[in-house]
Amino acid sequence: MVAQRAGAPPPPEPLVSGIIPPLVDSYLERMETGVDLKAGLSAGQTVVLTHGEETESAPAAQGGTGKTQLAVEFTRALRNTGAVDVLVWITASSRDAVSAGFARAASAVGAGDPDADARDAAGRFTAWLARAERRWALVLDDLADLADLDRRWPAGPNGQVVITTRLPAAAFGLGAHAAAGGLRIAPVGGFSRREALSYLSSRLTDYAEQRIEALDLAEDLDGLPIGLAQAAAVMNANRMSCQEYRAQFGERRAYMSGRPVPGASSAVLATWSLAAECAHQLVPAGLAWQALALIATLDPHGIPGAVLTSPAACAFIAGRPSSATGADQDLARMAITNLAQAGLVSIDPANAIRTVRMHRCVQAAVRAYLPPADTDRVLVAAADALVQSWPEPGHDRNGTRELDQALRDCAVSLRAAQRAQGVQGVQGVQPGADDALLLPEAHPLLFRLGRSLEDNRLGDSAMTYWQSVVAATSGRLGPVHDDSLAARERLAVAYESAGRFGDAIAMFAGALGEWERLHGPEHPDTIAARGRLAHAYAGAGLPAEAVEVYERMVADSSRQLGLGHPVTLSARTGLADAYAEAGRAWESLTAYQMLSVDTERLLGPRHPTTLAARDNLAAAFLANGQTAEALGRYKSLLADYEATSGRDHPDTISARARLASAFRRSGKPKDAIALYKRVLQDRERTAGPDHPDTIAARANLAFAYQQAGRLNEAVQQYERALADGERYLGPDHPMTQTVRGNLEGARRA
Repeated sequence: MVAQRAGAPPPPEPLVSGIIPPLVDSYLERMETGVDLKAGLSAGQTVVLTHGEETESAPAAQGGTGKTQLAVEFTRALRNTGAVDVLVWITASSRDAVSAGFARAASAVGAGDPDADARDAAGRFTAWLARAERRWALVLDDLADLADLDRRWPAGPNGQVVITTRLPAAAFGLGAHAAAGGLRIAPVGGFSRREALSYLSSRLTDYAEQRIEALDLAEDLDGLPIGLAQAAAVMNANRMSCQEYRAQFGERRAYMSGRPVPGASSAVLATWSLAAECAHQLVPAGLAWQALALIATLDPHGIPGAVLTSPAACAFIAGRPSSATGADQDLARMAITNLAQAGLVSIDPANAIRTVRMHRCVQAAVRAYLPPADTDRVLVAAADALVQSWPEPGHDRNGTRELDQALRDCAVSLRAAQRAQGVQGVQGVQPGADDALLLPEAHPLLFRLGRSLEDNRLGDSAMTYWQSVVAATSGRLGPVHDDSLAARERLAVAYESAGRFGDAIAMFAGALGEWERLHGPEHPDTIAARGRLAHAYAGAGLPAEAVEVYERMVADSSRQLGLGHPVTLSARTGLADAYAEAGRAWESLTAYQMLSVDTERLLGPRHPTTLAARDNLAAAFLANGQTAEALGRYKSLLADYEATSGRDHPDTISARARLASAFRRSGKPKDAIALYKRVLQDRERTAGPDHPDTIAARANLAFAYQQAGRLNEAVQQYERALADGERYLGPDHPMTQTVRGNLEGARRA
């Protein structure tokens, strides 16, 4: 690591995407068995940290050799020396996590598109890495499956990649990435004898005799960092010597050898069980096991603190009903702190999103030894805690993406734990565990998880997920149960998003028929189901069918819910759009006019729904050839956006861009060009020159120049937009391709 010169200003902080775990307080710099990533990893190279030599105490499936901590130390060195401009940390435990992490990183570096599918955004990020001029480093922690990086292998001349994984080293000798230069495999095993002795000596400082037989204990544990950490924690908590601990460890290891757990050696099972007993005895005594069981069902890479102090979590840990009052939250925090004191979890108090971590092999041990009678209670309590902590769908999506990812990872871990408990553990088969979240009805977490996949534009995963929920609810609750119908409709939404309109329409129509049969044609759920079917017809390019369904929906909703109800207003908007698509322009314009009048009267002139209705009406006038009326309404709309949101708000700038477009389409090129220039300046100032909206604004200005016959100016702007599009969005992005085609046309002209 390069030392910073005394008195020199600190290096600039890199742009960071993702949540980097903390370096543990007891971290030991591994001079003999570690990997010096900072000195040994050059630009354009990739290092894969795999499991070292397998031993009885350290099977590969167990992990616990310190790979993640080496990667964390690497990121700290990069930040301290200012060695990179962009630093990305992604937990790569699933394909969804990789896609979502790449999409968030794409947005952070300005290569993203808020409306793009996460898979496309991930592709744009890898394209950005390949051509980025800024220095960057990427850590993919706990890569679960090499296939998750298919067609998105990260590489670039100015980047460094670190991958930690439990996959065998041989797996990285296959595939396209193996041919890429700079790929190095670095096995990470346990501490050497000297390192293990140094580690225990630094941790055990209570009294001189405490370290007697420290080297023997290190050999008992094959130098495994996770085992040594738990052993040292217990010895410090109980003021115990290595000699005393070894006596207990030997007895416990012999006992655990007869009760094996997949993914955990008998040595780690012994250190874990001694640590669990220690935590359970710490004040407040008797709460540690409940906290341990709850955490063991959630994501090992970090659980939000709010989940573990929610009413459901507090009630489960305290063993009594709770509203998460201060006293109950203090009890929960003390129980979790006791787990940390015993070496069973790590706590990052500065991080509200990935606050508490528990190693995967410790989780496996806890779940395997969970009494059968407690299984369902733990699963339901954890599911309740997640739902109570999860923001509503669509709430500040950009500001909650990391939290959404953490909660989604926890929910996925919970479902995996549920399935595992239904198979086999040391306590025997748990036949009812698979139904914990399905009986007597589907737990809300099942729907919240699916909506999170949709909100984060993980379309393929959402489709697969809803298919599994439909099968589960139909099988356990029956095909016409309300939860089964709701799951079928979410699957239909996923089909619609994927462009499978035939499947979506068939499923929406079937669900609508069941809602009508069960609740009647004018029940709110039936009305909403009718709207989803109409929307699918419209998306499939069947406006006549959409009009028919929307007309019925508007009539029923207006009568049952009222003119100002959001469902009614949405239905009326859909009907006006469907009229326009069906070529019924006058009816569309009339519908938009009535909607604009009603929303202004019911909600006020500057309510978001009213502004949207006024915007649609202006567009309808423009499409109908009534340009003067359209321009007047666009100007009025822009003035109201400026008054309510400010001149530089994205919604205001978008309204300004629509007025510019209206000027252009109305044959007023001078006014259009002047306003497009203003929009471009606004986008550059507020979003930056590399943002997709800025590139689009420049392309629109170029198009206005082209239509006005000012071809030299058009070519100049197109060339700049094309260069920016290729640099920041990639050469194959639809916007880049459109700009390239328009530039060729302008040059020919």
